[in-house]
Amino acid sequence: MKKNMLLIGGSYGIGQYLAKSLVPDFTMYVASRTKGDLGSLQLVHIPFDATADTLDLGLLPQELHGFAYLPGSISLKPFKRIDLEGFKEDMHINFFAMVKVVQQIMPRMAENSSMVFFSTVAVKKGMPFHTSIAASKGAIEGFARSLAAEYAPKIRVNVIAPSLVDSPLASKLLNTEAKRKNMASRHPLKKIGDTADIGNAAQFLLSDKSAWITGQVIGVDGGLSTLSTD
Repeated sequence: MKKNMLLIGGSYGIGQYLAKSLVPDFTMYVASRTKGDLGSLQLVHIPFDATADTLDLGLLPQELHGFAYLPGSISLKPFKRIDLEGFKEDMHINFFAMVKVVQQIMPRMAENSSMVFFSTVAVKKGMPFHTSIAASKGAIEGFARSLAAEYAPKIRVNVIAPSLVDSPLASKLLNTEAKRKNMASRHPLKKIGDTADIGNAAQFLLSDKSAWITGQVIGVDGGLSTLSTD
């Protein structure tokens, strides 16, 4: 019998790649605002806006073996141009909405299950114009480590911290060839990440192949957070 997997977000970008990758091995439940290109997959889609809705547990199985939260924002502005409401908006979609779902589903997480959250390279490596997004994603990292400690050994909790990924969320940052070349050149591996780079890492962490990994923040960032090649 297949194990049950829940993705919050999954209709495009990294979430869509991850959903497609996991379908062969799990009974998939994807809760997102739209179904996107998931129509051809054998999964259960639950219409759900993480920023506004409460997840209907009646649509989920009694036991979950894996969970990933994918909604997020990329809000890059000078600090002087971000008001308190801007910080609250980033915190809401990236952190508070995530915590709300986690509190709901935690009683259904099975023994030896796995949870994966997403941060950003900007938490570890300070970057201009990232104050709001780095603050909200930094909250995720602290939350995940504490959650991993509290629920060990029953549930593994890990975080992926990507650099810029070629996905719909980052489209405004990559909408010209000049921008793409500039962004690629900043990374030691001289390329922009794609959805497969991040999705494959998440698939590994949600599988039994990562059975001895918990409480980790794993950088999938082309070497940006740890290497200097200048």
